[in-house]
Amino acid sequence: MSSISEPVGSRGLTRAELEFEQEYVTGLYARLDAARAEAASRLAGASGDRDAAAVWRAEAARLAAVEDGLCFGRLDTDRGDTVHIGRFSFFDDDTDDVVLLDWRAPAARPFYTATAADPQGLRGRRRIETRARVVTGVDDELFAAADDGGGLVGEAALMAALTAERTGRMRDIVTTLRAEQDRIIRDDFGGVLVVQGGPGTGKTAVALHRLAYLLYTREHLRSRGVLVVGPSRVFLDYIGHVLPGLGENSVVTATTADLYPGVEVTREDTPDTAAGKGRAEMAARVAAEIRSRVRIPGATVEVEFEQRVLALSPSDCRAAAAKARARGLPHNVARSVFQHEVVEILAGRLAEQLESLVLDEAGNALDGGSADGSLGAADLRALAAAGVVVGPEEIGVPRGVLDEADRHGLRDALFADPGVADVLDEVWPSLLPADVVADVLSDYGLVEGPGWSAADVPLLDEAAVLLDGGGGEAYGHVVVDEAQELSEMAWRMLMRRCPSRSMTVVGDLAQTGTAAGTSSWARVLAPHVDDRWRLAELTVNYRTPAEIMAVAAEVLAARHPDLSPPRSVRAAGERPWRVRADDLAGALAEEVAAHTDGTLAIITPEAHLAPLSTALSLRTPPDLTEAVVLITPGQAKGLEFDAALLVDPARVLDTPLGHNDLYVALTRATRRLGVVHPGEPPAELVGIPQRGNRTTSG
Repeated sequence: MSSISEPVGSRGLTRAELEFEQEYVTGLYARLDAARAEAASRLAGASGDRDAAAVWRAEAARLAAVEDGLCFGRLDTDRGDTVHIGRFSFFDDDTDDVVLLDWRAPAARPFYTATAADPQGLRGRRRIETRARVVTGVDDELFAAADDGGGLVGEAALMAALTAERTGRMRDIVTTLRAEQDRIIRDDFGGVLVVQGGPGTGKTAVALHRLAYLLYTREHLRSRGVLVVGPSRVFLDYIGHVLPGLGENSVVTATTADLYPGVEVTREDTPDTAAGKGRAEMAARVAAEIRSRVRIPGATVEVEFEQRVLALSPSDCRAAAAKARARGLPHNVARSVFQHEVVEILAGRLAEQLESLVLDEAGNALDGGSADGSLGAADLRALAAAGVVVGPEEIGVPRGVLDEADRHGLRDALFADPGVADVLDEVWPSLLPADVVADVLSDYGLVEGPGWSAADVPLLDEAAVLLDGGGGEAYGHVVVDEAQELSEMAWRMLMRRCPSRSMTVVGDLAQTGTAAGTSSWARVLAPHVDDRWRLAELTVNYRTPAEIMAVAAEVLAARHPDLSPPRSVRAAGERPWRVRADDLAGALAEEVAAHTDGTLAIITPEAHLAPLSTALSLRTPPDLTEAVVLITPGQAKGLEFDAALLVDPARVLDTPLGHNDLYVALTRATRRLGVVHPGEPPAELVGIPQRGNRTTSG
């Protein structure tokens, strides 16, 4: 790696060349500052225009987010052209020439994919390292003279990124993308693209960069919206800086529990209960519960209206319900159709009664009326409710057929009558999602306590759709991370948020840690997209050193002999170690005190979380920006740290999918791994070299 302070670089670079890059980068930042000033001025001038203000506010945020690493590369073509690569494009105001080329542009692709065997029209490629606005080094590859043997390109820049200390926030990999990753990022497949990859393969980063690429190439997505779904808020905070750093700020992030607003998750289900709630058959159970709430009476119901009695038979109710259901509307919406049908029946019968009245000169009913033969108060009210006024000229004259205005008034009066409303509600009640789901869970023995769990949210969403046609906001593209953990019911909820079925799905079947999760992509996707999904695999492990991956491979082989671990690209020079300790808190406290560089994750089973949090004064849930964090294997998914301490691996294994959780926990470290265990270690970890034991609490 060359730096500006060196007169001659490791690849023969002169000081003049390095100074040229500094001058060029300085010019780019001047353009950036000018663009920011323009955005700020336009924003200030748009104070009275909400739409314009929103546009310039978004532009200001985009420009602010690309401060770090604005320019990170250069392409030298066979034609003698030079093109600088960066986070977005700048053009010369006078000539309209490209001053900085967006990494997503087709012309920038050789920066990631060119090799000595296939230079793709390049004479050379330069990676530019910066800190703040200062060029700190460059790494050149001259394809005409190089022979990389098919290995990794840009190795110096890549290794620098892989060995750099972690900060508790995921960084983008736009400067070090590999060809395998770039192919997936630029994949234009319009259906569901599943990115399957083992630990450290960069699948999350690839999915986020693909989203940035799609936003660049499919402008309509900006107006339709995009959604990123992650397993936890901790994880979403961890990845939260990646897309803004790529110039994309208009992205919604959520957990699956966030997708149904207004519900607070206050408890966690047992694995078996969560699995039961997550099965696809629960959708049919929710639908059956809602359908069962329409109760056709077994005998004729007498409906009182203004002291008159109207008969409503079971066949009347059945016919009205059939018409309502035939419309294919949600329950609470179809309820209105049912009510109108029933009121129409009642209004017709009441009209028949009223039309049969003949009045004499004294206002008496010649054909019946009241018991004494006169027109009673109830008759007059019924006529008035229908909007019928009895005038002197009508005395002794048959009423005849009510006109439409009369009938309309009669229907309104029936709708407004509390007694009629009670009868209608008894047959076809208005329902709430929470009540429906609570009854379903009770019927099937899936209630474990008060409040809602994350596994209840897809059921509430399902009920809301069937009751009111809800389903939340729809998006043009959805990214789903740690997708192997989602239940079949959760997939139904997600698919409703993406009518176009344009998705990037990220996961690793070997890391499934919940009983509600999946072991087959086809099983969870085919019911929704048929064959409109495709698998793309990542095979190279950039995070986990070979020494640690050798241990993790033993665990993978024990549970998934048909799967191969990803190939690590480097060795760290430090072997994993283990120590037996009866006093877990004491042993961990010593390790924390001895840890002096980078981030450290203490990964523990749930059973130890609370006592270790107290003993070590570590917060839960964790703040990933702190030097030492305490997390469970489930929380560790997708995260990486400089060092990791795995606590009580035997307890981790003591669940149906414990081998997967252990595999996750073992593969979080980029440098060092230690295992602290009470009692004997699991058979899969016996081969790890042992350090001095702590067999007493002293």
